Amino acid sequence: MFTGIVEELGTVVAVGPLDDGARLTVSGPLVTSDVRHGDSIAVNGVCLTVVRSGDGEFTVDVVAETLRRSALRSLAEGDRVNLERAMALGDRLGGHIVQGHVDGTAVLRGERDGLTRFELPEELSRYLVEKGSITVDGVSLTVVDAGRREFTVALIPTTAELTTLGRRAPGDEVNIEVDVLAKHLERLAGPHLAARGRGAQALPGDNGGVREAR
Repeated sequence: MFTGIVEELGTVVAVGPLDDGARLTVSGPLVTSDVRHGDSIAVNGVCLTVVRSGDGEFTVDVVAETLRRSALRSLAEGDRVNLERAMALGDRLGGHIVQGHVDGTAVLRGERDGLTRFELPEELSRYLVEKGSITVDGVSLTVVDAGRREFTVALIPTTAELTTLGRRAPGDEVNIEVDVLAKHLERLAGPHLAARGRGAQALPGDNGGVREAR
């Protein structure tokens, strides 16, 4: 689990192919200061497992599914990336609950009225609400406006300076993780909403069974 509070801007040192994915080596002196084999580090919001570390660098393997769903597929040597170590029990939750399981990507469309605008797939936009939380390239942000296929956020100067978001240009692709609580609520409520839509709802009966209400 992560919080969406970026600890360090790292640099991609090497990108190599694997049989079913890619291997990344990233320079990050802070996040590697106490890293061990098997630890989790979020790279641009994607939770990855450290397979090797040393001299201020760490190496991770990225499977094909992760490359397909995320913008990590376009990383190249020299690119800057947002880094965050997994949170420890008892740490302050400075952002929001972030799993590091990217749901898809969005595209930066530019600035409008002091807000940064992103376009995202419609199937993800339904999880966004005004003043709700969203993770963009591993950065916990508050949604200002939520539309059918776009959303806006306000980037404070510190966020722009200390993360990759201040280096992004219109047309750039970013990783998106929506609020996991919204996805769980949709899953749990789905059958009940579907039943209500059919004009029926299961209710406790007097005899301990169920009866149909219309």
